[in-house]
Amino acid sequence: MKSDLFASENLVQPATAPGMTLQNAKSVKYAVNGEMLARQGSMVAFRGNLQFERKGQGIGGMLKRAVTGEGLALMSVHGQGEAWFAHQAGNCFIIDFEPGDALTINGRNVLCFDPTLSYEIRMVKGAGMTGGGLFNSLFTGTGKLAVVCDGNPIIIPVTAQAPVYVDTDAVVGWSAALDTGLHRSQSVGSMIRGGSGEAVQLKLSGEGFVIVRPSEVTETAAAH
Repeated sequence: MKSDLFASENLVQPATAPGMTLQNAKSVKYAVNGEMLARQGSMVAFRGNLQFERKGQGIGGMLKRAVTGEGLALMSVHGQGEAWFAHQAGNCFIIDFEPGDALTINGRNVLCFDPTLSYEIRMVKGAGMTGGGLFNSLFTGTGKLAVVCDGNPIIIPVTAQAPVYVDTDAVVGWSAALDTGLHRSQSVGSMIRGGSGEAVQLKLSGEGFVIVRPSEVTETAAAH
């Protein structure tokens, strides 16, 4: 059988070492030798001797789902084998954490990660219940984290002299050392996304960077 479908770049190659690699721009392959963690529902294929179980989040995760309807629902993958992860054909990126690194990531953008990374769900400081109760996941430690993004991400440097204001539906993540708060702008409201009245953005200040996706459509809205 002949087809461009079977081009070499589409064929899976044997894993050379445990851990995650990009299968292609839209998916991540994880060679499991022990344990790894992934977003529930993100696995598209696997082979080998693997077991899967839901991973609890504790009180913080339960609160997040109650307030925003979107938790960081995880599953644990155990055993030896290979698994492939993707989400709605979004672009995938692997972030390699070194000692001292800390990154805040929106739960909807987490794909999978090494068990050596620590994570906790936190309410974003300065963005309390009046802002819809913004919760994100703080990742620290050493290891790799795969994130998924609608389109190509925009990485914006943040400095003390130039804070950045981002749409709360478009933000993917930011340097954990940045200060956060809500910014309300009456004049901008009628110009953003065809809206009217007051607009609310997440204000990020300090020294670091913010990751933004080129889409503000939420998954819930896109499903309707």
